Amino acid sequence: MSNATILLYSGRYFDFENLDNEVLTIEDIAHGLAMTCRFGGHCNRFYSVAEHCWWVSYLVPPEMALEGLLHDGTESVLGDIPKPLKRIMPQYQEMEEKLEINVAKQYGIQFPYPPQIKECDIRMLITEQKQLFTREDTKVFFKAEPYDIKLACWTPEVATKFYISRFENLIDMRNQKAVA
Repeated sequence: MSNATILLYSGRYFDFENLDNEVLTIEDIAHGLAMTCRFGGHCNRFYSVAEHCWWVSYLVPPEMALEGLLHDGTESVLGDIPKPLKRIMPQYQEMEEKLEINVAKQYGIQFPYPPQIKECDIRMLITEQKQLFTREDTKVFFKAEPYDIKLACWTPEVATKFYISRFENLIDMRNQKAVA
């Protein structure tokens, strides 16, 4: 084990220097995302990355729901770094991509993600900004319509349960299709 490890919720250690061999359990992903606030915590109430991903999984085409749910799965260990900061951190971007590839292989999803995932992510960003920031001058850098949904702002415990439940349902549906 290297000096670049963290202890995960499951009790496993995660090694940042050995990303090619790392796997993340759905419980660790769900817990980490549920405990991580979007926008670096600079919104008007707690809103988790887990809830964000849950919404994306319902708003993308059904055949991409698992990709939608897992599209930010790496943030469970790498953190939700704001996009402007991420752009100037090439080493972080490399680590994120390595881990995204591992998560995609582990859960049998497409990577790179289909463009519909990014489109939904942008619309969710606009939706979230409108509901989670009280300032009228919030800058919108994308031309997209917000979704007509109401964010719940779940507690981390509730977000974890909803995330895992959604994952289990999607895996069950995928397995049923494979059998049929």
